Amino acid sequence: MRALITGITGQDGSYLAEFLLAKGYEVYGLVRRTSLENYDRIAGITGRLKLLQGDLTDQGSLETAMQLAQPDEVYNLAAQSFVAVSWTQPVLTADVTGVGVFRVLEALRKHAPKARFFQASSSEMFGKVNCSLQNERSSFHPRSPYGVAKVFGHHITVNYRESYGLFACSGICFNHESPRRGCEFVTRKVTMQVARIKSGLADKLQMGNLDVRRDWGFAGDYVPAMWMMLQQAEPDDYVMATGETHTVRELLEIAFGYVGLDWQDYVEIDPKLFRPAEVDYLCGDSRKAREILGWGPTVPFQELIQMMVQADLSRLAPNAVQSVA
Repeated sequence: MRALITGITGQDGSYLAEFLLAKGYEVYGLVRRTSLENYDRIAGITGRLKLLQGDLTDQGSLETAMQLAQPDEVYNLAAQSFVAVSWTQPVLTADVTGVGVFRVLEALRKHAPKARFFQASSSEMFGKVNCSLQNERSSFHPRSPYGVAKVFGHHITVNYRESYGLFACSGICFNHESPRRGCEFVTRKVTMQVARIKSGLADKLQMGNLDVRRDWGFAGDYVPAMWMMLQQAEPDDYVMATGETHTVRELLEIAFGYVGLDWQDYVEIDPKLFRPAEVDYLCGDSRKAREILGWGPTVPFQELIQMMVQADLSRLAPNAVQSVA
């Protein structure tokens, strides 16, 4: 089996590449040409991958990659995925995160129409929710350019499935974190700064809204569900979530508490870090994925945050004993 992963150098892409290699796949990864290559997350497996240059904003490069890889499965994990940046770079976000999905689907339709396709949709599509649990039938009300772009990507995936008979699935992923998460995301921002404070390299952490509630899971739990969707008899869309919510304040309590500190002694609220339109609450209902795919999360929230803090402590002290896999 051959798989093509866009966004292979990201958090999800690196976990998925490892997962597929373990299953004996030939794995191709799409990487952008930049002056500074950043392959840190896949450094241990680069020799087992076939990396192809391409960009979601360039149709020709996507078609070339599809022709070269001739994949059985395509996982579109690439995006401008940071919500805050989508406010300062909305057009880029729309082009990459939204229209980029359309470009990948067009390349697949032309050059690998029998390949099975996974689109990484997002809980940010729900935005201003009108129900306590969001599932595959819940309405979308995105509250950021990122959320709007993800809605386009989701709907164009459904459209290509219905219009061209492609085996195209969307996984509506609620927040999923890991030690490989980018430092711009709130969970990793917190765990890295906690590690820096504990190591004497910093003394404060600037934060925004502490009352928002999110459904946070472990990224390593979510990539198997992506694969499971493409092994079904028929294509469909699935929510991937834990069904539990936690506030940013709880995140701070756990992260600082793990190193024996009181978060209130170090956290300062910065009004500039509040979003123009906030998503106050997201909580996913993944019953469909549990019943049909047999999937479920395994790492609880507290364990996840402690894992991330420990990993960041180890990064700052390379000679320290690594207690996190």
